[in-house]
Amino acid sequence: MQMVVLTALGIGGATIIGAAIGFCVKNVSHKVNDMILSFAAGIMLAAAVNGLIAPAFELVSGWKLLIPVLGIFMGALFLNFMDTVTPHLHKLTGTDGEEHANNKNLSRALLFVMAVAIHNLPEGMAAGVSFGNEDVSAAITVAVGIALQNVPEGIVTVSPLVMSGVSRSRAFLLAAATGFIEVAGTLLGFFVANLSSAILPFALAFAGGTMLYIISDEMIPETHSHGYERSSTYSLLVGFTLMVIMDMVL
Repeated sequence: MQMVVLTALGIGGATIIGAAIGFCVKNVSHKVNDMILSFAAGIMLAAAVNGLIAPAFELVSGWKLLIPVLGIFMGALFLNFMDTVTPHLHKLTGTDGEEHANNKNLSRALLFVMAVAIHNLPEGMAAGVSFGNEDVSAAITVAVGIALQNVPEGIVTVSPLVMSGVSRSRAFLLAAATGFIEVAGTLLGFFVANLSSAILPFALAFAGGTMLYIISDEMIPETHSHGYERSSTYSLLVGFTLMVIMDMVL
C-alpha cells in the first residue's frame, strides 16, 4: 500500500512539476508543443501495451481472452461517452470543431478542469490498477510512463489557459489541481483491482483501453493539426522506444 501511495504522489507531483515549468515558460510554439505531446503519447502507448494490456491477456486463456478484449473496448467507450458531455482539452485552444452544447454556461476555467480531469482520472486509475497484478515491474513501468508523460502534459496545459485570458498564477493552480485528481484516480484504481482477482484482467484492459483512446482520439490528432506531422511522428517513436527500453531495464 505504501508503494501505491508513493506512486500516486509521484504521478500527481509530475503534473505539478510540469505545470511549474509551463508557468516559467512564457511562449511555447506549436512545433515544440506538438513534439512534447507526441513524446508523451509514445510513452503512454508503450505503458498501455506493455504494462496494462499485455499483462491482462497473460492472466487469462481460452474463451476468457474475450475478457480483456471487452475491457479495452469498454475503456474506450467510457471515454467516448464522457467526451459527449465534457469538452476536449483542445476545445479551449479554439481548434476543436466538435460541439458540446451541454457546457455553454460553464466558465472557461471549469471547462478546463473538467476536460483534463476526464483524462487524468483514468490515467491515475491505470497506475493504481497495475499494482493489483503480482508483476510489480509492470506496475512500475506504467507508473513511470504516466509520470513521464505528465511532465510535458503539465507544461502544455498552462499555455492554453494563459492564452485564453486566465492569469498565470491561476493557470498554474488549475493545472496543478489536475495532478491531485490523478492521485485520487490511482488510489481508486488500486482498490478496485483488489476487490477480486477475477476482475483484474478486465480492469487492466479497461485502463489500457482508456489510454489508447486518449492517444488516438486526442493526442495524435492534436499534434498533427499544425503542419508538424513529421517531427511529431518521430517524437512519438522516441517516447515509445524510451519507454520500452526502460521496461526492459526495470
